Amino acid sequence: MPYLLMFVTLLHLITLAMLFIATMEKSWWVWDGSKNSDLWYNCWFDNSTGTWLCSSTKETEWLQAVQVLMILSVVFSSVSFLVFLGQLFTMSKGGLFYFTGLCQVFGGLTAFTAALIYTLHQKEILGDSKDLTSGHFGYCFILAWVCVPLLFCSGVIYIHLRKKE
Repeated sequence: MPYLLMFVTLLHLITLAMLFIATMEKSWWVWDGSKNSDLWYNCWFDNSTGTWLCSSTKETEWLQAVQVLMILSVVFSSVSFLVFLGQLFTMSKGGLFYFTGLCQVFGGLTAFTAALIYTLHQKEILGDSKDLTSGHFGYCFILAWVCVPLLFCSGVIYIHLRKKE
């Protein structure tokens, strides 16, 4: 039982870190290594100064939906972890972690919806002026997709997990 508890806690923390990175980092769409776009900024590499220059993205309804859903996913996963810690110390023996599991599943659903919207509406999100054929999805987008099954799995594990002495 202690190993299962450590595994679930570690899985939760790893998933939460991956969600946070996917939400905040600058690599949802990448063009040739010198330009990239994320949920918040469009960035390009300035060769003369050797730095990245960023400007705010054009706010579209699809982009706002993805932003809100990714933030909600981080919030659900954070609340789930805090509730899990509270339940771990206050719940009676034999109790189930239903609320923790449901929060994780909702976090997975919101991350899934955000990644799906970004996949299906990337042209509207990135703008028509940019050539999408020369770009590809970045690692943050991939992290968001990887988080989805991890959130669902940890949610199901939490729902079936019983507190033991």
